[in-house]
Amino acid sequence: MTKKKKNDYSADKITILKGVEAVRKRPAMYIGDSSTAGLHHLIYEIVDNAIDEALAGYAKKVSIKLEKDGAVRIEDDGRGIPTDIHKETGKSALETIMTTLHSGGKFDHEAYKVSSGLHGVGASVVNALSKKTIIEIHRDGEVFKQEYEEGKPKKDVEVVGKTDRTGTIITFKPDPKIFDTTKFNLKTLYTRFRQQAYLTAGLTIRIIDERKEEERTEQEKKIPRDYSFHFENGVRAYITQINKSHKPIHKNIFYVRDEIDEIEVEVALQYSDDIQEKVMVFANNVHNPEGGTHLSGFRTALTKTLNDYLDEHGSEKEKEYRLAGQDSREGLTAIVSVKLNDPQFEGQTKIKLNNPEVLGVVRKVVEKDLNTFLEEHPKDAKSILSRALLSFKARKAAKAAREAVVRKGAMGGGTLPGKLSDCSSRIPEECELYIVEGDSAGGSAKQGRDRKKQAILPLSGKPINSEKYRIDRVLGNEKLKDIVIALGTGIGETFQEEKLRYHKIIIMNDADVDGEHITTLVLTFFFRHFRPLIEKGYLYVAQPPLFKIELERSGGSFYIKDEGQKEKRVEELKKEGKKIKHIQRFKGLGEMNPEQLWETTMNPENRTLKQITITDAEEADRVFEMLMGTEVKPRRQFIQRYSQEAEIDI
Repeated sequence: MTKKKKNDYSADKITILKGVEAVRKRPAMYIGDSSTAGLHHLIYEIVDNAIDEALAGYAKKVSIKLEKDGAVRIEDDGRGIPTDIHKETGKSALETIMTTLHSGGKFDHEAYKVSSGLHGVGASVVNALSKKTIIEIHRDGEVFKQEYEEGKPKKDVEVVGKTDRTGTIITFKPDPKIFDTTKFNLKTLYTRFRQQAYLTAGLTIRIIDERKEEERTEQEKKIPRDYSFHFENGVRAYITQINKSHKPIHKNIFYVRDEIDEIEVEVALQYSDDIQEKVMVFANNVHNPEGGTHLSGFRTALTKTLNDYLDEHGSEKEKEYRLAGQDSREGLTAIVSVKLNDPQFEGQTKIKLNNPEVLGVVRKVVEKDLNTFLEEHPKDAKSILSRALLSFKARKAAKAAREAVVRKGAMGGGTLPGKLSDCSSRIPEECELYIVEGDSAGGSAKQGRDRKKQAILPLSGKPINSEKYRIDRVLGNEKLKDIVIALGTGIGETFQEEKLRYHKIIIMNDADVDGEHITTLVLTFFFRHFRPLIEKGYLYVAQPPLFKIELERSGGSFYIKDEGQKEKRVEELKKEGKKIKHIQRFKGLGEMNPEQLWETTMNPENRTLKQITITDAEEADRVFEMLMGTEVKPRRQFIQRYSQEAEIDI
């Protein structure tokens, strides 16, 4: 955290740009949407303001409390929002901030050098979208208070007591007329604020859940009701956490924190035995999932520095190689965090940083200090360069493998996989590809399908685990190669989403342990090599039934997905006085005749599909590594922890 300055944060630091009349009418313009994501954004905005106080050197603690009545109380020990009269509005600075869009200290760089809030709209938008808001300010030895309903003040700011501390307490209750749901997810909050604590070394973020036990989900019941995040080592501790499931290939974590032209750059990196790249970039503590100029500057610096070191210290043979960007990033875990006065983001949700001046600053900082790090740690440098050279050679093999797939596939004018029974339609929006376990199930699916819109690709046996091998080995597996050719998009450097031949890709396997294992292997393949298809909502998992219940005297029949549903349905039927004639358990999809498979699993009118989504890319990445990676210990611990909840198929 930066050094404290004198407390000159007062009413004349508050700048007004325009009002907030449209916020309640069009909330999606300000918080993304009115669903769960938008709801959580309310908390993020208020906490971001508190973190800005920490970044400015005035706050050390932030607490978020989920109260019993559905309200949220957020408290910090910063300077406290100013309460004196604002000369332009004639109202208190507090009321100005809470009711006027684009007002706040974020526009005056003397009050805040850097900030992460929604360009000054955060507090006012939260207030406008809340049924009720209560603000309590501890400042100048007094406690100030003001209440709002639907964004409108009930009365002027008033002094309600004396205090010997400073800080801001904001309690708000989201308006159920605005949001689809007003129920917060504790795990979502833990994930978000653990990350923020890593990025703000020395800050303590406490989360408290006071909701009734029956209001908490089963997942939330496994999480402590009261927990604090605090990391003195900041982003270096973050690197250690991310690499927990892998073995680092060098001992020391590279770390630099420097400032050029009022842009602060903080970078930490370490290579592991993983084959994936894990680089997370932030601007003013806001995660930018699509990168931006800070990521470009970092990547350029990394590749150039490794090539320069190779030219100077490599063997005569090694000096002939020229590393490309992907060679320098395989197995890399890195955090790149920049803080600047006037960040320019792409979109209101800040997915990408666009400030051009940041590229050169990040590049300069990383090149200088990374070169020094390599010179001072020759063993680490040797390990990193050896890893990059191995990646260089693997890239050449992978390129040949990709080109072979393209030549064989439809993109290269060749033929589709022999096992693929394609649909007759050539309109991707209406076409579906079923990836089916086994030739027997594939045969039933081919006979029972809608031939115009549904294509069937059988997989015989289990595909290779994409988590453990580079792309050249993955494409050497015929099963996965067939999927790539059928999709038509290419893979890796040749990937073109617009070439996708099916806008529904459905993994359909047996409802047993082996089937679920194959589903996991295929999901791993898509997550590692076709993540854009998941993000666009093209990937699904079919939900075939495991049982069929038939009633006596032509009383009808029921298809049941799993053991738990079967027991529940049997009890219900008994209570209704109905006699069960027969319960059939399907050992696999191949046991169903084509009519049954169509009726239960493939008919759009009846079927149930589970769409695969990624709500938390970092968490998803960690889980895939743990379950499918090379490290046994984390997987064993996971199985031991959750074994009692598993449905075991004997």
